[in-house]
Amino acid sequence: MMLRKWEDLPQEMQTEEVRPYYDLLRRKQGSLLCKRLFDILASLVLLVLLSPVFLVLAIAIKLDSHGPVFYRQVRVTQYGREFRIFKFRTMVQNADRIGSQVTVSGDSRITRVGKVIRSCRLDEIGQLLNVLGGSMSFVGTRPEVPKYVARYTPEMMATLLLPAGVTSEASIRYKDEAELLDKAEDVDETYVQQVLPGKMAYNLASIRRFGLGQELLTMLRTVKAVL
Repeated sequence: MMLRKWEDLPQEMQTEEVRPYYDLLRRKQGSLLCKRLFDILASLVLLVLLSPVFLVLAIAIKLDSHGPVFYRQVRVTQYGREFRIFKFRTMVQNADRIGSQVTVSGDSRITRVGKVIRSCRLDEIGQLLNVLGGSMSFVGTRPEVPKYVARYTPEMMATLLLPAGVTSEASIRYKDEAELLDKAEDVDETYVQQVLPGKMAYNLASIRRFGLGQELLTMLRTVKAVL
């Protein structure tokens, strides 16, 4: 994983707010390469080990409700590239068309099997395929949908210097995000105005102290939080 030259970044990222984060990461190219190698090796091993779990989840989802096994929503990753995320489907088919793109607790769109899968965070393991493919990393800013990225401040754009992540410090701190949005009259606007800035503060801080040791610690803390 190598950073692009500054002049090759998308125009909206070539700003004075992004530059300090870029310069910091440019000095850590070796760590970025090791990060990508770790992503490849670890995702391959986990995909093999978890293949029985993938099979069980696929069968349970298909028996429980009509629709595909995976939820393939469009998200945004490094340099603003769009990709389709792999998540085991926990909601009814076409749920995005009948509600917000943010999920609250007790959401009527969540299926019976989906409730169990979400409670164990097993819907996220499909993202191992994204990690192996390079559109995501184990640790990094959670990928947002394009309409939320369009509301980023200039400084928030710095999070797009690195691939989106399966987990992050913000993910741990906001693991009960759905409950925070339960009482919101306008879920989307509350997310953008109140939740997103808080999450991004953690994401930007994580870039400032980027290091492999810090990322391994984040992964361990994620496992602890899930358990």
